[in-house]
Amino acid sequence: MPLSLPTEGWTPSDSPPFGTLFVVATPIGHMEDITLRALRTLKDVEVIAAEDTRKTRKLLTRHKISTPLVSYHDHNEEQRTPKLLAKLKSGASIALVTDAGTPSISDPGHYLVRAAIREAVSVVPIPGASAIIAALSVSGLPTDSFVFVGFVPRKPGKRKALLDQLKQVPRTLIFYESPQRLLVLMQEILSVMGDRKAVTARELTKVHEEVLRGPLSKMVQDMSAGPPLKGECTLLVAGCETGRRMDRESIQNHLRRLHHEQDGSLSDLVKEVAREYGLPKRVVYEEALKIKKEN
Repeated sequence: MPLSLPTEGWTPSDSPPFGTLFVVATPIGHMEDITLRALRTLKDVEVIAAEDTRKTRKLLTRHKISTPLVSYHDHNEEQRTPKLLAKLKSGASIALVTDAGTPSISDPGHYLVRAAIREAVSVVPIPGASAIIAALSVSGLPTDSFVFVGFVPRKPGKRKALLDQLKQVPRTLIFYESPQRLLVLMQEILSVMGDRKAVTARELTKVHEEVLRGPLSKMVQDMSAGPPLKGECTLLVAGCETGRRMDRESIQNHLRRLHHEQDGSLSDLVKEVAREYGLPKRVVYEEALKIKKEN
């Protein structure tokens, strides 16, 4: 009997109800990070749609689950979705899983979820592990409000445009990136947004789990000098300080005030203002030179 079959108010003369699409979170590393409800759902559905059937089979074998698997990923979502929808509309219930974590988050699963919603098929979340929340919870950065950016565009121009849009957002920013491209992304964020607090979370819940915290500049320096990174990476960057205006007039006023209050060098003043506003030092330095020329 399908999981979605009502226990009351239904008679054999009624039209068969649709099945249910269960969006099931699986471990992001540690195999024990899966809920009892998720395991029960994976056992009871008619089929499991998995991003990589080989990886999901290992999880199912560990928990002695023999539910049939079907692949569902970026390269077959358009062809596979109609078939899965037909199963759902015939009364079968399906579990959607990804390689790790919560499906449809930076994942092809959202395609099936949207299609099911359009066809009035019930979509039910079975929550669990998520790299976004796991990284945020141990970051030490503000957690009351954040922006999940996900993977940035591959093309430099589009990536720069996106970072420009984000530089005045006061919320914690969360990025996904491959270990091969993480350093380049951090360098670009440093250039566009200035030297902000940042956190890199790598291989979360796995044996080689690593969480690094510090200024972006220090992390870029250490990463450039260290061995190549491996494993899944989540990057968190502090948002723009709330209430700070990054317009030219505010920067100039701040520089003038510091110049009158202290005897530091121009370089020291520029560093302090750049840190306060989360701006590249070259931007502040240009404004400082204009003030010096005016004086």
